[in-house]
Amino acid sequence: MAELKSGEVGTSAAPSDLDRGGSRRRWVILALVFTIIVINFIDRQTLSMLAPVLRNIFHLSNEAYGRIVAALQFGMMSGEFPMGWLMDRWGARLGLTAAVLTWAGFTGSQFFTQSGLQLGITRFWMGSTEVASYSGGMKTVSRLFTEKDRTLAIGIFNSGSVVGTTVAPLLVVSLLNHFGFRVAFLAPAILAFCWVPIWWRIQRGESGRPNAQDVTGTPIKTLLGQSSAWAVMLCRMMIGPVIQFYWYWLPSYLFSARHMSLMSIGLVGWIPFFMGVVGGVSGGASAGWLLRRGVSIYNTRRITMYFSSALCVASLAVPWMPTAGWALTVVSLVVMAHNFLSANMYGAIADLFPVKLVGRVTGLTGVSGGVSGFLLPLLTGILVDRVSYKPVFVIIAFMPLFGTVALFLLGRRYRQPAMQQAP
Repeated sequence: MAELKSGEVGTSAAPSDLDRGGSRRRWVILALVFTIIVINFIDRQTLSMLAPVLRNIFHLSNEAYGRIVAALQFGMMSGEFPMGWLMDRWGARLGLTAAVLTWAGFTGSQFFTQSGLQLGITRFWMGSTEVASYSGGMKTVSRLFTEKDRTLAIGIFNSGSVVGTTVAPLLVVSLLNHFGFRVAFLAPAILAFCWVPIWWRIQRGESGRPNAQDVTGTPIKTLLGQSSAWAVMLCRMMIGPVIQFYWYWLPSYLFSARHMSLMSIGLVGWIPFFMGVVGGVSGGASAGWLLRRGVSIYNTRRITMYFSSALCVASLAVPWMPTAGWALTVVSLVVMAHNFLSANMYGAIADLFPVKLVGRVTGLTGVSGGVSGFLLPLLTGILVDRVSYKPVFVIIAFMPLFGTVALFLLGRRYRQPAMQQAP
């Protein structure tokens, strides 16, 4: 299949959207996208924070826990493209409203689970709709922000993932100690239900909503025939599961390998994810700073992504650190670098595709990321039970660098004059 025409590069949005986006309202909308990402990741991190308790109550091995994590990842993989299509077809206002109401319902249903199997089933359905937050967020940001501000906006809303994982340890441990693990599962659902009416009101009169022809005019076969699609898909396949390992396994690693108590993990487990906020915002700000100083889009992405993916190799050192404190220090550096990298990875989607395709392309990258995100927890559970955490840290050390290489090898549109010249 032929590539998109050069005039269709996703570096501009509809003028009316950008005019309106110049007001404070676009930052309020961005804050709401950020907020729902925070709630998403409180929800996801709840499982990892409760893992030691759930293993005891439901009699779960590391492999069984890995299957529950994989169920969430499989649900996310299954829902990515349908949710991306939904955002392109309905627009972010209606699409996110429907998706958030659905996943909040499944999240709340975890209150009633009685076994590892039931928990895995609810996590699957939760994941299949929760992924809409990213495709909806990308759709919103691509529509409201120019290329010089877009990566910063992506970095801000993507930092909601690390804010959520930063808040989760203190919140979940507190709810667990006072009310039990079931209420800890219920809290994110209540927050999500409260978010919906605010989003619906602020996003009223959403413009830039595509019509049916925009969505059906570019079938998935055409997208998959483009090297740029495979570039961003393989990039996310390698990069996405690394931070997921830290979300889902860091508390278990600190508990079992570093012999920290749950209370201690709750007190310090937020630090790496706070550094992730710093990384996400600085990754977006750095890209904007380079673009404003005349660096081309292509060179901006190369500088920011190779630098941060090289820092991610520091994961190699984590299991060999002499103390838990030093291990957390290295993890903090890696999580900061990973979110710096992720802001620019998502920015690459907007670089290479027009706004009308952003939802579906983000969904496709989510499917590819879901494949590796499904397999890595299974592999992690097996390696931890039969060997140790050390081989897992070796694997995740190099995945971000491989993903970055794949992006620039296959993303041939970056070699076009429009990408090579300063904006």
